Amino acid sequence: MPLGKPREHRRLLLRRAVDPRRVASFAAVGGVLAQRNARIFYSGSVVCWTGSWIQRIATDWMAWELTHSALWVGIIAFCSLVPSVVISPIAGAVADRMDRVKLTMASQYVAMAQSVILIALILTGTIRIEFMALLSFCNGAAETFAQPARQCLLPGLVPRQYLPGAVALNSLTYNVARFIGPAISGPMIYAWGVMPSIAVNAAAFFYASVTMTMLRISPEIRMGSRGGGSVLHDALEGVRYVTRHPGIGPLLFFAATVGMTLRAVGEMLPPYVSVLFGHGAEGLATLASTMGCAAMAGGFLVAIRGRIGGLTRIAVGCGILLAIGTAGFVATPWFPVGVVCIAAMGAATTMHGISCQALMQNAAAPAMVGRVLSLWGMITRAAPAMGALIYGAAAEVFGLQIPVLAGVTICAAVWLRTWLRLKRLAPVLEGTGMVG
Repeated sequence: MPLGKPREHRRLLLRRAVDPRRVASFAAVGGVLAQRNARIFYSGSVVCWTGSWIQRIATDWMAWELTHSALWVGIIAFCSLVPSVVISPIAGAVADRMDRVKLTMASQYVAMAQSVILIALILTGTIRIEFMALLSFCNGAAETFAQPARQCLLPGLVPRQYLPGAVALNSLTYNVARFIGPAISGPMIYAWGVMPSIAVNAAAFFYASVTMTMLRISPEIRMGSRGGGSVLHDALEGVRYVTRHPGIGPLLFFAATVGMTLRAVGEMLPPYVSVLFGHGAEGLATLASTMGCAAMAGGFLVAIRGRIGGLTRIAVGCGILLAIGTAGFVATPWFPVGVVCIAAMGAATTMHGISCQALMQNAAAPAMVGRVLSLWGMITRAAPAMGALIYGAAAEVFGLQIPVLAGVTICAAVWLRTWLRLKRLAPVLEGTGMVG
């Protein structure tokens, strides 16, 4: 339901005060970090996301060691990411109704609890792959609720003029963690096994939850605004809005295709490390860290552009770069070539993701931003989950290479269709006018 006129007016003023044609610059990022709330928020973010990546690498490796099955590695990735399919639209509506700080804290405590349970199962020798799948599902559900709640807090962290920098820094923080986490986890697994990595994640989420209590955010930002209908009504309204939008709908479809066919490979690295390249935990650490480092570099390149104009071309163009990198990664038996290819994959993934998110925040009506972002969260989590499950199952029959190369071909066809529509999509996504 539409917001009341006073609130809508304030949001429109905020949108104008934050020039939508600017994404971020070094000065803007510096202005963000000069704010007390922002420093607290991003310190918690980088710690919990680093912990999450540390555990993700560890659990993928443990699943591979327990089963030596690419299918089970794919199932673990699927269970971690699939809750967003059902929960994301509802999570966005819930984040508009609840205290967002408390919702974030509750979600982070659930993530911490699943790590503690996993440690207990390892210590008692009762760990089973089925238990891992269930705990991964619980963790994925918690992260799905936390994602829109955390993003909706961003306007309360900084003055209006620094909001684009806050959005970009949020994405960059995630990719810093994506670099640091695997760089820490790989050597830890090699030296001490998987359990210390999981313990680090539990401590990281506890720290992130404590930092949330230190934030000083206005009640209006903390509580958001309620629609006139039920949570389900608001969630469905968000879905209808996205599917009817001439720019956001096609962009999300393209992002879903990229996620399912290309990003899924990065979600299940252990089989490729072991089977294609013949490496162990040290090879996993090298590939995961390279991907994260390249992702961080790609994120900076997008952030320092300082404008919305041209982001549609970047978002779509990075799709074909990711396809080429993915094809090269699975097709080569040479580890150095694999490292180069996964660097291209990491940079393209981040540049595509940040560009898409910025475009959707620019094009969406203010009353719909939270729900649009929750659907974006669903796409970025659910699509790779589905792809990982499909690739894992297909690998049992066709091996690791053929299914991925088939997926690359499908994505290339969708990319070409989207690229040919670029002149129609760009004005809708990059313009200051809002549709709907």
